[in-house]
Amino acid sequence: MPELPEVETVRKGLQELIIGKKIKSVSSDWPKSFPNDQSQVNLYIINSSIIDVRRRAKLLIIDLSSGYSLVTHLKMTGQLVFRSNKQNFGAGHPSNSLVGKLPDKSTRVIISFSDSSKLFFNDQRKFGWMKLTEKKDILKHFTSIYGPEPLDSSFTTTAFKNRLLTRPRSVIKAVLLDQRVIAGVGNIYSDESLWAARIHPLTPTYQLTDQKIKLLHKSLIDVLQLAIKEGGSSDRNYVNAKGQKGSYIKIAKVFRREGQSCPRCNHEIKKMRVIGRGTHYCPYCQRLKIGKIES
Repeated sequence: MPELPEVETVRKGLQELIIGKKIKSVSSDWPKSFPNDQSQVNLYIINSSIIDVRRRAKLLIIDLSSGYSLVTHLKMTGQLVFRSNKQNFGAGHPSNSLVGKLPDKSTRVIISFSDSSKLFFNDQRKFGWMKLTEKKDILKHFTSIYGPEPLDSSFTTTAFKNRLLTRPRSVIKAVLLDQRVIAGVGNIYSDESLWAARIHPLTPTYQLTDQKIKLLHKSLIDVLQLAIKEGGSSDRNYVNAKGQKGSYIKIAKVFRREGQSCPRCNHEIKKMRVIGRGTHYCPYCQRLKIGKIES
């Protein structure tokens, strides 16, 4: 599933392509992918124009001139593919649908614009969705459950500490993955940030000193910003808005590097499972202080 850097990369790419386009028609072949009443589609999507493409956590929000938005979650295998006479761009799971003839068997939604260009929402496993929502209701229905955005200017070290301490006896890896605590951070960038801050993934939050929290805060922001610059990680199944795989995974320090040497101390990188997620760390750089922990 995409993390914050991957979704942000897609947002930036789509914003260049579809802002200002007027929607002529919408069709869908799978109700769970497009769970919207046809009367509302006719009123609030058809003949409206796209005025912005935003991101909240791992959600894409396509704002319409009607005062409504298409809130989109790509989940595991979702794609957004834009096609016109001059441009062909893909974003999401790197199947042949990114470059092949569309619609195909994975196409769930087709948004046709007045200039004959189209935006395809493809999803092989049918877990993703596009939900029409009035802008004023987005917070209530979708985004209120998420913690703060880690790249927002208000996300200070103090704010970070306060969020971590909402789960003081949980292991830090679990806390970083909890979208209610911090928005958008997933498996890859939690591992990378913890390595950069020299914190063992099983360290209980209450054991972190102010100095360690400050370092983890900086490390998390640095890692996310670098990942966005590199176009995300393309975690085997993700590409950016131009159909290009992100390059962050090539420079990752520990993620999917088990058995290799730690770039900091040359000890062997290990892999374990934390709350069911594969977790990569250096047992020498990231030493664990023994204590009672909860997941």
